Amino acid sequence: MRLLLVEDDNHVAAALSAVLARHGFDVTHARSGEEALQALVPEADGFGVVLLDLGLPDQDGYEVCGKIRKRTSTPVIMVTARADVRSRIHGLNLGADDYVVKPYDTGELLARIHAVSRRTVHEEPVPDAGHALRLGSVHIELPTRQVSVDGSVVQLTRKEFDLLALLAQRPGVVFRREQIISEVWRTSWEGTGRTLEVHVASLRAKLRMPALIETVRGVGYRLVAPAA
Repeated sequence: MRLLLVEDDNHVAAALSAVLARHGFDVTHARSGEEALQALVPEADGFGVVLLDLGLPDQDGYEVCGKIRKRTSTPVIMVTARADVRSRIHGLNLGADDYVVKPYDTGELLARIHAVSRRTVHEEPVPDAGHALRLGSVHIELPTRQVSVDGSVVQLTRKEFDLLALLAQRPGVVFRREQIISEVWRTSWEGTGRTLEVHVASLRAKLRMPALIETVRGVGYRLVAPAA
């Protein structure tokens, strides 16, 4: 797999590139946001994953992520020292597929790279296309993957939509965390659990309905249908 490593520290990049190469990755190193964007021109051979450090010398890493997402659907894993949930939600909203918080374990990083690449290769919408779901003021168009609240369209990421659509097909039913991760992220790797929590928090915020998705402690989540 070809991997684009966006990292301004040459020592860190050299060490990480060596590790990735030993695991079969063909690594291209970009030292700035501009280099990364130039490497991702449409005419270039595709990368399987972009590993994006947020501390870049020329542009904010979040800004670079947004530009990458407008240019390509290649999975992006953010590498950041910002461990707070708000920062992670912001990254996901910009189109990142996952994140790794520094300092990280190399084994965890490799697992996340393989996980996002599997999701892309085997990507399929969770719901059956062909009908819509209405839950109070929330309207979910499955064929077009569009969500609106009180008639106003809400922009969701791919995984946010898949998560909402899964829960919305059986309102009131508790979905186990393992089941959600398996059906939406198509992996059983337990490290995805934190990503699930961030996506749930993001959905609550975007839909402006904190009570729409209820946490069932120790089990999982369920969608509480709002009043019409």
